[in-house]
Amino acid sequence: MVQSIRAFQPADLQQVADYWGQHFLYANLEEATTKQRILEEIGRQFLLPGYFGRNLDALYDCLTDTLSGVGRQPGFIVVLEHIPISVKFDKEMREQLLDVFRDAADFWAERNVPFRGFYSFF
Repeated sequence: MVQSIRAFQPADLQQVADYWGQHFLYANLEEATTKQRILEEIGRQFLLPGYFGRNLDALYDCLTDTLSGVGRQPGFIVVLEHIPISVKFDKEMREQLLDVFRDAADFWAERNVPFRGFYSFF
């Protein structure tokens, strides 16, 4: 599941993740305006491995195969806050980014692992 954050606050979502023993991944993208910067910020704020290739395929791999390879996962709550709405990061690019998280949610659903993504636009 990947949905607009709307009524939720990141701090509340982090408390839910802590309560259920799940991973909480948070990225504030307010300062990023291009696809490259957005991927760099996600990599930095999610603490992705150094080999993260800073492209959408590499992001998917880090959210799925890399994590599944280290053992059973308890679940994930992911927050992308302030995804930019700009000429340099248009609607198509925003949808491609969100599709990576939707595909990751599907990957984990097949393994009966909760993956809930939340986002907001800036």
